[in-house]
Amino acid sequence: MRSLYVVRQFEQHIENLKRRNLLCPKQEKREAREQRRAQRQAEYERYIDSLVTSGNFQFIPNSMRVMPAGSEHLITNPNFGLQYWDGEFDIFLPYVKGAVMPYYLTVLNYTISNPEETLKEQSPNGWEVTFVTSLFSATRYVFTLDIYAKTGGATLTITNSWNITVQYSGTITSL
Repeated sequence: MRSLYVVRQFEQHIENLKRRNLLCPKQEKREAREQRRAQRQAEYERYIDSLVTSGNFQFIPNSMRVMPAGSEHLITNPNFGLQYWDGEFDIFLPYVKGAVMPYYLTVLNYTISNPEETLKEQSPNGWEVTFVTSLFSATRYVFTLDIYAKTGGATLTITNSWNITVQYSGTITSL
């Protein structure tokens, strides 16, 4: 009689667990870790959004590539970057000039206070920041910065009607 009572209690306990969908401790820990990671990811995406909306961030390039199919060149100089602060762009980037081969490497070193056009819009992957400037010459340069909110990575593309297109890969950080 006692064993039948114990078996019924155990069966009721199992049914209660199934109804309440309780997990074993190992599963609970795994779900808690997954939830913490998801919270950290959401916080990081909000951080990237706040950097872009505040207008105070910098792009630090890791590599550059001449488009469409040029070889990738690593950038190890920590001084290179593009800063955006209060509507002003500080540009200090290596750049490849030339309409035909042989191309030559130069450095863009400009501060742009009033770009011709500036556009900041949210995209499915994060943000796209575009600005157009002449860089104090007759040529029009279009800078397009694609910012990936999930990873903090970004791609900067500089196009120009007279020169080739150069694309940079890097990260977004606060100033």
